[in-house]
Amino acid sequence: MQTLYIEKTKATPRIAFDAATGILNMEGDSYPENAMHFYQPVLDWLSLYLIESFTPITLNFRLDYFNTSSSKCIITILEMVEHAVKAGRTVTLNWHYYEDDDDMREHGEEFAEDFSIPFKFVAIPS
Repeated sequence: MQTLYIEKTKATPRIAFDAATGILNMEGDSYPENAMHFYQPVLDWLSLYLIESFTPITLNFRLDYFNTSSSKCIITILEMVEHAVKAGRTVTLNWHYYEDDDDMREHGEEFAEDFSIPFKFVAIPS
């Protein structure tokens, strides 16, 4: 399976999902005009990866900002990963946030409450 790489733009995050290592990185801002259109290849890739691979997964979310429609897509990603956790897959989710960005930390905490995925919170010095 190929690595999925989507270059960062002003309104979309850099996506780098490495099939060989199981490391999934999402970094930057996420407020595309059509979030579902942007995230559909990510959802398709992840769906196939979860079927074809049984290696442990590490997700690194390092988002500076995301809008409501992006949040819905992130929730879909987390739902997919949660199913893998419930099926016995080893998953770690690292939620990176700037130490002075209470909103982004709180978004991560809210996601952690809603899902049975092991979250680690990583404060980045401002």
